[in-house]
Amino acid sequence: MNQRRHPRIPINGLQADISDGKGFFTGTVTDISRFGMSLNDIPVRMDPDADILSVIIEGQGAHFKLLVRQKWESASGLYKIIGGQIENSPWDWTEFVMQHEPEADDIWS
Repeated sequence: MNQRRHPRIPINGLQADISDGKGFFTGTVTDISRFGMSLNDIPVRMDPDADILSVIIEGQGAHFKLLVRQKWESASGLYKIIGGQIENSPWDWTEFVMQHEPEADDIWS
């Protein structure tokens, strides 16, 4: 069912500081890909209509500043999960994601 060109990779140990242009919020990153991510434990009061989020990711010895477009959200109680498309990222983000991607299957083995 997953039709993504770059599948999401489950990840632990990444924190997110997020700005919707009106306030600042913290959460966790639960999965990543070269062009997207899921942000968890985000307070529901964060503006669901904010087009672009400024997201600073820290953890695992890394630090990234990304611009993320909200694509979907799922709220439960006081918190929500946001799925986002990365609009602008540094090259070291791509390198970081590639280090976590599973090895491609060797068709010759």
